Amino acid sequence: MSKYNDLYNHIKKQINDGQIKTGAKLPSIRKAAALFSVSRTTVQNAYFALEADGYIISEPQSGYYVSYHAARPTAENAETEIRTPEFDFKSGGADNESFEFDVWRKYMKNALRHSERMLSYGEPQGEEDLRTVLADYIREKRNVAASPGRIVIGAGVQSLLGIFCSLIENRGTVSFPDKSFIQGAGLFSDYGFDVRYRYKDAEIIYVSPSHMNARGDIMPNKRRIELVNYSAQTGSLVIEDDYESDFQYNSVPVPSLYALAGGENVVYLGSFSKLLLPSIRISFMVLTDELAEKYKKNIRRYNQTAGKTEQIALCQYIRDGRLKAQIRKTRRFYTSKAKAFALLLSDEFKNADVEISENALQVILSLPFSKDPGIFQKAGIAVSVENFDGKNITLIFNTGAVGQKNFSSAIKALKSAIY
Repeated sequence: MSKYNDLYNHIKKQINDGQIKTGAKLPSIRKAAALFSVSRTTVQNAYFALEADGYIISEPQSGYYVSYHAARPTAENAETEIRTPEFDFKSGGADNESFEFDVWRKYMKNALRHSERMLSYGEPQGEEDLRTVLADYIREKRNVAASPGRIVIGAGVQSLLGIFCSLIENRGTVSFPDKSFIQGAGLFSDYGFDVRYRYKDAEIIYVSPSHMNARGDIMPNKRRIELVNYSAQTGSLVIEDDYESDFQYNSVPVPSLYALAGGENVVYLGSFSKLLLPSIRISFMVLTDELAEKYKKNIRRYNQTAGKTEQIALCQYIRDGRLKAQIRKTRRFYTSKAKAFALLLSDEFKNADVEISENALQVILSLPFSKDPGIFQKAGIAVSVENFDGKNITLIFNTGAVGQKNFSSAIKALKSAIY
């Protein structure tokens, strides 16, 4: 079990057992990290999860406090261990029907035939042929014009953000859209940045325009232009995480911030975890000219975290047009699943509000609810909780990891937990 889960369970148990009283203030993230001998990222992740589940609340400029909504100690809720959910509507994992494993297996086998390349470590910046293909791909797809020399490849966005943070000498303020960006906020905090959630006060602005929050809202074009203009006026550096931009199915396609800014003051992030599989850990980062120059001067400080075999395979996969076909397939597949789940919810919860997110991937259910939100975990359901005030609750379902054949069973468990 991860340290984050251990700390989450430990604090939750203390709250449920009454060892930490309602209204009590929790140690600051820095103090808790020292107290439990873990990183600040681990503490921040645990605190954010406790807040999402209604156990604690955050008071700006003050800290974290035990919420009055937190469960009271009873024999029924004494067992607090986090277990693997039967129905995971929270992780954003993949459905095995969304991906052609046999096709990818062939590309991996072909990559292994490059025996000479397999005898050496991967290039720190990423394989040059993949970076060249990616430069063409993002220019065509998102009008992101960048040379292969400004592209850095890594195993996931988190590892790339670590490189980015190491390139910033003055660790000032960084803003995130909301507190659902747990890992990113935790990483910046560990690097000494002051994490905020109001971009007009920040020197670095992290945004995910095609998935702005847990609801899957898409940043409108007007706001994109305002952000680009603000960045130009103040010199703030924008990190554009273009996560899920390929899934803008129900909305008019909108340009990337990078394209709107002409590449000025914008670092662009992209990933293939949603299009392919979460386990294929290949992401990329387009640096500004200034940061790219700084990176190259210190390139030997960095190791490549993405596997060379997968990079070679992905390069040919894109060249052959397979990625474009996969985008069309996954977009149809996942949006169809979301619509099917929304219809089932509407049939079962007649007096509830059911809607599909702007990016057509999340299903949002709002209804009266006054129980402990931990009831969903006990029912084997992992789901994002939003706007719980003790009388009403909003639940956000990402249907990607749950097979459609299991929707009826999941809704039955959900109904039992709610009523």
